[in-house]
Amino acid sequence: MPPEILLQTHLNCRTIAAMAHATAQELETDSLLSLSQAKVGCDFRIKFLNGPACDQLRKLGFCETLQVRKLADGRNLICSVCGTRLALSRELASQVMVAVA
Repeated sequence: MPPEILLQTHLNCRTIAAMAHATAQELETDSLLSLSQAKVGCDFRIKFLNGPACDQLRKLGFCETLQVRKLADGRNLICSVCGTRLALSRELASQVMVAVA
């Protein structure tokens, strides 16, 4: 096989692999929900924080990859994080994206 065709085949394989990776990431992002939408009593893993007050949460240790359990829902919600209960406003909880653990 001529080298041009080999190179083109290699580039096509890399393009297809990159597209598959991007699609997988989009599917994962689409399956996320905010902590305010999460069901009470379930365990979740924090995927990312996105909002103006999230820096304060990170300073408290409430950051990506932590596992949380939503304990109560209402105007404010209560979560269990590393054995500690933490109350968050519904607005702040909507800036925390989680996936089922």
